Amino acid sequence: MPEHHFDVLIIGAGPAGASAALSLSKYPKLRVGILDKAKFPRDKICGDALSGNVISTLKSLSPALYERFKAFPDKIGSFGIRFIAPNGNFLDVPFKSPKVEVSEPPGFISKRLDFDNFLVSQVKSLPNVVLYEETAALAIELMPDRVLVKTPRMSFSASLLIGADGANGITTKTLASFKPEAAHFCAGLRVYYRHVSGMHAQNFIELYFLPELLPGYFWIFPLPNGYANVGLGMLSKVIKKKRLDLKRLLLQLIKTHPMIAPRFKYAEQVDDIKGYGLPLGSKRRVLSGERFMLTGDAASLIDPFSGEGIGNAMKSGKLAAEVAYESFLQQDFSQNFLRQYDERLYQKLGSELWLSHTLQRLSNFPMLFNFVVNRARRSATLSEMISCMFDDLELRKELSKPSFYVKLLFGR
Repeated sequence: MPEHHFDVLIIGAGPAGASAALSLSKYPKLRVGILDKAKFPRDKICGDALSGNVISTLKSLSPALYERFKAFPDKIGSFGIRFIAPNGNFLDVPFKSPKVEVSEPPGFISKRLDFDNFLVSQVKSLPNVVLYEETAALAIELMPDRVLVKTPRMSFSASLLIGADGANGITTKTLASFKPEAAHFCAGLRVYYRHVSGMHAQNFIELYFLPELLPGYFWIFPLPNGYANVGLGMLSKVIKKKRLDLKRLLLQLIKTHPMIAPRFKYAEQVDDIKGYGLPLGSKRRVLSGERFMLTGDAASLIDPFSGEGIGNAMKSGKLAAEVAYESFLQQDFSQNFLRQYDERLYQKLGSELWLSHTLQRLSNFPMLFNFVVNRARRSATLSEMISCMFDDLELRKELSKPSFYVKLLFGR
């Protein structure tokens, strides 16, 4: 079986792997290979929301890349979130403070089928990157002088491996020291509909924190051409404890819930309900070792509160590429050297992941959720403060402090 050698080998061409490849293209002397078991375009079950983190990473990868994304047609701009509390009251929260002039959408929504294909199309144009589609990694072997990856038709070797093949991919199963845990794993369902009524004029995404789903939620995200991404997500340990049938629960909400069912009176389901797993970043893990780094879902980096993972995946891919380049400069691919990837990643994302885990736990208390939404609906100052929390991590930390709720309770 022939062996193809690269300096860096990436397994997985989703947002994390594509971002790593795009970042490595800045170092033309490095030969980069990227493997994916699928042929693009391919579907990826997801909520399809592209947060501000995605936009900022696209810009930092390349201003020209962001300009091409702006011209990419298969997306719509989204300007905020509608939170629906357990008591049925809702709060509209813009992604940017109303006092900030917004010249372009702070976020977008695009089917992963389309967005991932956009990123892969950019990777295909890179002169120092070779993409192998329909090439599944079957085995990984760490050797003293290289990493060896076997596929059905050929073998690949590299000085360094970046794992970007998801929570159930071979890199996590083979190389990671951690296993999925029900307390830090979420199960989700997604289905596409057309002609769901009552969408927000500015394409706000909708999160329904219903009592029967806490600490998870039901969602409706608008998409181009009158489509909508509809689904729900719950912690695996809650599903197991309550012995829930998620598919039946999803259909029941769509057909009978007093706030949701009228929206679907004339809606058309356009594909099958599909399930997927969300490895949450609610626990710090070891993400690197001798000659490898894990990124994206392979590194369990999904936001525990919002369920958003694309932005964190892209950030991790970019950071892994930067550390990879430094390892070649030093010719050091040891576990000790690559540990700085973990340190830098958690320095960037650790506080946010911890805070989101705190908010996830707080959402277990319906009365607290109702209280915050009710007060924010009556207070323009509080509503604006919550809006500013999307851009200001220090402000967001206030939500995790008991003093925040004491001030709310006594109107200070």
